[in-house]
Amino acid sequence: MLKEPQVALAAVRLGQQRVKQAIRSAQQQARDGGIEPEHVVETVLAELPKSATSLRYVLNATGVLLHTNLGRAPLSQAAVRALVTAAGTTDVELDLNSGHRGSRGAGAMAALLEAVPPAQAAHVVNNGAAALALAATALAQGREIVVARGEMVEIGDGFRLPDLLVSTGARLHEVGTTNRVHLEDYRAALGPDTGFILKVHPSNFVISGFTSSVPAAELSELGAPLVVDIGSGLLGPHPVLTEEPDATTALDHGADLVTASGDKLLGGPQAGLLLGSEELVHRLRRHPLARALRVDKLTLAALEATVRGPVTPTEHSLRQGQAELLRRAERITGVLAGAGIAATSRATSAAVGGGGAPGVELPSAAVVLPQRFAARLRGGDPPVLARVERGHCVLDLYALAADDESDLIQAILAVED
Repeated sequence: MLKEPQVALAAVRLGQQRVKQAIRSAQQQARDGGIEPEHVVETVLAELPKSATSLRYVLNATGVLLHTNLGRAPLSQAAVRALVTAAGTTDVELDLNSGHRGSRGAGAMAALLEAVPPAQAAHVVNNGAAALALAATALAQGREIVVARGEMVEIGDGFRLPDLLVSTGARLHEVGTTNRVHLEDYRAALGPDTGFILKVHPSNFVISGFTSSVPAAELSELGAPLVVDIGSGLLGPHPVLTEEPDATTALDHGADLVTASGDKLLGGPQAGLLLGSEELVHRLRRHPLARALRVDKLTLAALEATVRGPVTPTEHSLRQGQAELLRRAERITGVLAGAGIAATSRATSAAVGGGGAPGVELPSAAVVLPQRFAARLRGGDPPVLARVERGHCVLDLYALAADDESDLIQAILAVED
C-alpha cells in the first residue's frame, strides 16, 4: 500500500506514521464490509488531511480586519517567503564576515529603527503583553508604576492588564478616576519608589462624555521614565486611522519607551515591540527575563520583511475604497445568480478588531445570503467565517483579499450542491 504512487506522495507530505494509520483504518473497513477492497486506496487518500498541521486556512468574511480568533494580521507574501528562507539554517546569530557570534536579529532591529527615526534602540519579544511585562520587571520590580485608573484595561479571554503588571513584582499606584485624570494627579503620586509612569491606549473601548486624560507630552515633563503602550503597533501616523496612536509620535512627544504588538496594524507576525532610549532598551535586553521572552528566527525574518517589504494585506485593506468593494460584491452576486443562488450585495461597516481603533467604522460591502449558509460555509473546505445579522449570512469583503474571491465563490457553490 505504501508503494502506491499517490500514497507514497502523501507519506512524503504527512509522514509515514500518519499514512500507515489511515491505511490500517481503510483495510479494517474493507474487512468489516464497509468498503470494497478495490476502494482502499481511494479511502486512504480521502481520509488524509491536506497538511501535516491541524491548522486550516480560513476565509475571513467577518468584516473584522484583525480577527483574534483567526490569528490577527495575515502576512504579506514577502513575509511568507522570508519564513521559508529562515526555516533552514540561517545566520540569525552569526557574523559571516568574522565567523564569530553576531547580534541576534540585527536586520529586524535595523528595520524598526529606520521606520521609527526617534527610537535610539529596539528590542523584540514574543507578544505585546510580554513587552510590557519585561518593561515592568526590569524597571519597576519592587517599585511603583503610576498609571491612570481609567487605563487599567481587560482584553480578550479575561486577560487583565493590572494582573500582568502586579505579577512582575511591581506595585500599581492608580491615579484619577475612571473617566478623568489630571497632570497634578500624576505629579502627586511620584516619589522615590516610582519605577515609571505608564500610559496605556485603551485599544478596545471608548469612554465618552465628561472625560479628560493627560497626553504623553505633558507626562514626559514630570521627570520619571515614561512608558507608553500604544497597543496596535502603528510605527507612524496613519492617513485613515488618524486617532490611533503610533510609535513615532509617542517618542517625539517625550516617551522614553514605547511598547506595541507586531501582529495588529503593523501587519506582521506575533511579536512585542520595544522602542525607545538606548539606556532603557539595553537594560531590558540584558535582563534575565529577556531570554525567556525572545523570539525565534522565523518571527525575526517575517518581522523584517513586513517592515521593509511591500504593502501588507492589512494596509491594503485599509487603503481600499467602498466603491471598489461594492463592485466586488456585485460581481460575486452576479456569478451566484448565474448558478441559481439568490444573493444580494449591500454597503456595510467593518471594524479594525484586535484591540485597535475602537469605535472606528470602516466603509465596506458584503454579499448577503440566507442564514443557513453561515454554518455550512464554516464547515466547508476551505472554511468561510461570516457573520449573522438579522437572519442573514453576511459575507463582508473588507478583510477578504481579491485573490480569494474565486475560493469564496467555489465554497458557496460547494455547500449549496
